[in-house]
Amino acid sequence: MPVVKVRPKYQVTIPNAVREKVPLEVGDLLEANVEANRIILVPKAVIDKGLKASLAEARQGKLIGPFRTAKAVIRALRKPIA
Repeated sequence: MPVVKVRPKYQVTIPNAVREKVPLEVGDLLEANVEANRIILVPKAVIDKGLKASLAEARQGKLIGPFRTAKAVIRALRKPIA
């Protein structure tokens, strides 16, 4: 098991052997938890509030489409909302 050193600003480097087992990239966010005196880091995805609302509408079936052509998209956008 790899060992890491806590740096002056409490930073640690995640070893390659650990990173390769989890799909992490520079800039990703991790949620930090404490369980049984252990620090657990869990990768997290952040979703924009507008996107979250759009996904909720999609789950409710409030979508139009799919469209075969750009003209079909334009026609749908010009239709009045019922």
